[in-house]
Amino acid sequence: MAKAAFFQGTPSSPARRWLRRTASAAVGVPLLAGLLGIPAASAAPGAEKERSGSRTVDVALDTVSPAAPGEGDTLTVSGTVTNRGKRAIGSAEIDLYVSPRLVGRTAIDSAGERTGYNPAADGSPIGDKHTEKLPKLLPGISRDFSFTVPVDDLELGENGVYQLGVGLTGQPSGSQFDQVLGMGRTFLPWQPEELEKKTRITYLWPLISSTHVTSETGSDEEQTPVLEDETLAAELAPEGRLGQLVSLGRDLPVTWVMDPDLLATVDAMTEKYQVKDGDRTVPGRNQDVAKEWLSALETAVRGDTVVALPFADPDLASLAHRGKDVSGSLSRLQQATEAAESTVETVLHEKPYTDFAWPVDGAIDSSIVDVATSAGADKVITRGDSLRDNLGYTASAARPIGGGTTAVVSDSRLSKAFQGNMVDSSSSTRAVQEFIAQTLALTLQDTDQLRSIVVAPQRMPTVSQAQSMARALEALEPQSWTQPMDLVTAAAVKPDPNATTKVPPASRYPERLRKQELPVRAFEDSQKTQNDLDRFTEILTQMDRVETPFGRAIDREMSTSWRGNPSGAQLYRVGVRNNLQTLTEEVQLIQKSQITLSGRSATIPVTVQNRLVQGVDRLVLRLSSDNGARLSVGGDGEGTAEQPISVKGGHSQSVKFNALAHVNGQVQMTAQLYTEDNEPYGEKMQFTVKVSEITPTVMLVLAGGVLLLVLAGIRMYTQRKRAAAREAAARAGGQDGAVADAGNPGAGPEAGGGDGENTSPDGAERPEGDIESPDHGQPSDPTPDTGPESGKPSGPGEKVDR
Repeated sequence: MAKAAFFQGTPSSPARRWLRRTASAAVGVPLLAGLLGIPAASAAPGAEKERSGSRTVDVALDTVSPAAPGEGDTLTVSGTVTNRGKRAIGSAEIDLYVSPRLVGRTAIDSAGERTGYNPAADGSPIGDKHTEKLPKLLPGISRDFSFTVPVDDLELGENGVYQLGVGLTGQPSGSQFDQVLGMGRTFLPWQPEELEKKTRITYLWPLISSTHVTSETGSDEEQTPVLEDETLAAELAPEGRLGQLVSLGRDLPVTWVMDPDLLATVDAMTEKYQVKDGDRTVPGRNQDVAKEWLSALETAVRGDTVVALPFADPDLASLAHRGKDVSGSLSRLQQATEAAESTVETVLHEKPYTDFAWPVDGAIDSSIVDVATSAGADKVITRGDSLRDNLGYTASAARPIGGGTTAVVSDSRLSKAFQGNMVDSSSSTRAVQEFIAQTLALTLQDTDQLRSIVVAPQRMPTVSQAQSMARALEALEPQSWTQPMDLVTAAAVKPDPNATTKVPPASRYPERLRKQELPVRAFEDSQKTQNDLDRFTEILTQMDRVETPFGRAIDREMSTSWRGNPSGAQLYRVGVRNNLQTLTEEVQLIQKSQITLSGRSATIPVTVQNRLVQGVDRLVLRLSSDNGARLSVGGDGEGTAEQPISVKGGHSQSVKFNALAHVNGQVQMTAQLYTEDNEPYGEKMQFTVKVSEITPTVMLVLAGGVLLLVLAGIRMYTQRKRAAAREAAARAGGQDGAVADAGNPGAGPEAGGGDGENTSPDGAERPEGDIESPDHGQPSDPTPDTGPESGKPSGPGEKVDR
């Protein structure tokens, strides 16, 4: 501290300041050793960390303002100290430390990894007048601190990056000497003069979310979408992740990178939508949130560069390593790319760029580049840890990698700057300061080239990460060493001829990322669903009502967002397949029970039911007999017959097949629907026909019986007519006639010439016997096209038309 006090107030040039900073570092070790009464050898970095006790107290730097001060500015540094030890700390003081200038980006990396106090690296306190004394600090107790220091008092030397530290010095209970018990560090960029050679910075601002829409839609005309849950609404809210990304990015010089699936989902939420709730769905209630977010986004992107990824952000690495050999997978990527442009234009009224591919974490190999470019992209966003340069400086992002493809290599350090937990203000402040420091160190590298640097952060930053990213860009915007550039312009910059252009082989792909890839089974499942979808839509009269929602759902099955969630990915694929299966089963054959055929020829009806809201056609119904010798169908007497099928939505159709009986007995019949390309559609339906043929002999017997009945009827009629005539004559003849008849012993039942066996005791005729006429009536056949009809099997004992 005495040394710092000695330097204070002494006018000096930048060169003298640099000499003092170097001298301070050189003498710091023996001076501290003398003050603490320990051997000078303890100044070795490892020993100093141990003996200084610099891990006893946590020092958190919550605020550094301004982030990159200029000449005449006043620097404010605030934070918190916490005693993590078991003993109270007395005579505690907090001091500001400024390190020697850090030369190069690697020096910044090394400084950021240190934890203990090292006088040679951390420097000495800046002076007593900026020392803050603290009362006794008990174990577990925290205290806030704040420094306000004129930048001139920091005695910064050459332009560049310095490490700014806050250290707590004190005496733990039982100790006789002061020790540096804790040290918090950050970085301080120092570039007061504007540079002629500025680094052009391109920052990607991603708007990407996970999958939220199911493959289900309502049967209404609007096809009301169904969401898995309402978690997206929470992200869209002003305080949510996506809400913050839009509000923060609105005033930043960024390039927007979007997943069109997110836009399509939010756009669907602006109207009526449903949300799954167990086995049922309930109305969604966040239309206003969706409308506000879309309106804010449309305003934010106006005039900015918008890059659209393929629909649902497909996992290019998984596709290249696991899915490209599965038939149809690459064609789905092409369709997803085509859907991207139309979706963004429809929702945002902005024409996006769709010729960029962005693999996970920018990791590429030759197979990933091949897959990415197969769908039309000619620019691949990668990262410096995939295409490593062996140069003494950071090269520009754009470089050719063959085949007309440009690799846009994002800077690894800057791209990963905000991947940690940024909820804690000290972590956020440190990340912001390090990001700005890295940009200055990059600009000051020894090269005459004017460079453009791309920053590609994580795909789905949290709220705190997005806020930290915005703070860094806001602090960087007015600085004198950078200027913003959009991604399209950065990709067209003249490449550095010394930069690496060789794409690494697949064996170099990071194992950590390979373990997160979708399995081959995922692509096989998706293709099977696609095949079923193709067969189904062939028979529909309004195929777009099914093809669009299910096609987009299959795109979502390949989404990058499924990384780290294999069970969720599988459940989603199963859900899509089950939903499609449910729809296909809405077109079915109504089950029949056993029917009876009484005669040589008849017609057999088979009913096709369509419970969809749209019509179906281009189907063929085929009926076959397992025993054509006993019962044949079709006009040519063969064992199989077929007829074309066309059924309106919500209707049923009964189709009649001619049948010819040859031999009595039971016959198994099979009905099956087929598509036009002879692929079976749905489940086959089987039923039994009982053949009871009436032979010519039986017909003769029946005809003879009918003739006898007719003759008996004629005779009965004649006898009744004669009896009536005799009765009338007897009444006309008077009493004599009556006596004469009474005296005649032969008078009786036979008197009228009748047969007593056919006359009742009272003189009436008795019929010979009752014979039922065969019932030639048939139940009416179902009309060819009826309204909705039960899908239950027909009743037992069904008869067929003859």
